[in-house]
Amino acid sequence: MADEKQAPASEAPELESHAGGPVQRPSGWMYKGFKLGRKEVWYASPIVQLLMVAMVCFMCPGMYNALGGLGGGGQVDATAQNDASTALYSTFAVVGFFSGTIANMLGVRATLAFGGLGYCIYTASFLCYNHTQNHGFVVFAGAFLGVCAGLLWTAQGTIMMSYPEEDKKGRYISYFWIIFNMGAVIGSLVPLGQNVNATGATNVTDGTYVGFMVLMIIGAVLSLALCNADRVRREDGSKVILMKNPSWKTEIKGLFETITSAPWVVLLFPMFFASNVFYTYQMNDMNGAHFNTRTRTLNNLLYWVAQIIAAVIFGYALDFPGVRRSIRAKASFVVLFVLSFTIWGGGYAWQRQQVSRDIVEATDTTYERVDWTDGGERFIGPLFLYMFYGFYDAAWQTCIYWYMGALSNSGRKAANLTGFYKGIQSAGAAIFWRLDGLKTPYDTMFGATWGLVAGALVIAGPVIFFRIQDTVSLEEDLKFSDETAEDVKSSAVLDKDVV
Repeated sequence: MADEKQAPASEAPELESHAGGPVQRPSGWMYKGFKLGRKEVWYASPIVQLLMVAMVCFMCPGMYNALGGLGGGGQVDATAQNDASTALYSTFAVVGFFSGTIANMLGVRATLAFGGLGYCIYTASFLCYNHTQNHGFVVFAGAFLGVCAGLLWTAQGTIMMSYPEEDKKGRYISYFWIIFNMGAVIGSLVPLGQNVNATGATNVTDGTYVGFMVLMIIGAVLSLALCNADRVRREDGSKVILMKNPSWKTEIKGLFETITSAPWVVLLFPMFFASNVFYTYQMNDMNGAHFNTRTRTLNNLLYWVAQIIAAVIFGYALDFPGVRRSIRAKASFVVLFVLSFTIWGGGYAWQRQQVSRDIVEATDTTYERVDWTDGGERFIGPLFLYMFYGFYDAAWQTCIYWYMGALSNSGRKAANLTGFYKGIQSAGAAIFWRLDGLKTPYDTMFGATWGLVAGALVIAGPVIFFRIQDTVSLEEDLKFSDETAEDVKSSAVLDKDVV
């Protein structure tokens, strides 16, 4: 809570602004500096808040990704997981579209805390399924997780895109993606260790699910330690652009103003739609279908390691100071286009040699799945292909977040853009999980996925080439808020005490 008492300027901590003069932070424990490496930070600084939300995602969606990457949610029969994922992404799509409004009203802390609950319930449903085959509980847990995930990811996107200064957004996205995917990497080590001798096609053990649940609960609790966006102060003393007096009416109106004020943003929607559809083919129809239990856990581990590598490369390249931001945007688009045809072209060469879904499922107990001891063309080639799929996923997601962050520095608009992104993304995922649940042929799943990502890039091209500028002016950002320049600019005048 804010105290009405004004602290004397002599008591306030100081740091240097970009202009070289002293910038005074508000008094209170949130703004007391401490060392993070060689840099002084404070609790309510963008980097500390980003690292905290990254740890929440490390524990919750990171562990969910580790579980999903096993194929079938760790089950040999992927039917329950397909149905749960369809329910998950269906509710996610609806809630996600409006979650920016909810996050703007409730604040990122409450939004994240509620969002973390669904992950442990989802994992518990698979633990239950191991013993009772309770299909309905798994589907319900998936639907509930869709509601929770829509809120969690919108709050996360708001922090990642609106807290940093313009020249640091790529690095912040990179930091987040590294820590988040370390959750999937470490989470993948658990089933790898527990299933190292599982050379057949078996369900993962109860211990795998219990381990995931414990970490997810810790993540949900950790989210309560974040501060809300109105407390954050950047290095130059400036604040995040928000609404001073938000109401449900203003935020619902703002949701539609995000589109009407910049209608060309809809050209990014196909990229949003395509951004999760490839998981279905990669995790279920490649990894889950053609590799035995211990080998798919190893593939899963290296898939997320490759994501970390891509996040480092793309995050820093997108912030490269020697090239103007508009040029970096165009270059990233070209690289994505090349990767789309290089990696997926290699995938086509592999997929056309594989047996059909009918044969795999008709001979489920006798079909000879690939083991890591097979080596050569049978294992090593597909392993590297799967790793490149993970690399591609992180490159795609990192670029999308950076494109959205380059369009606005407003926390309010960032929340709405993230809501659109996650809602539309989830609609695409729901459709593809349902297609997989309907036993769509593997070749069709592959072709639809590749065609969609390639087409989405073509449609998004005009936005990336003509709408991303070298900077967004403060005046432009303030058009989407009831704040003034004086409210958000760096100032030597102390804010009210924070206790």
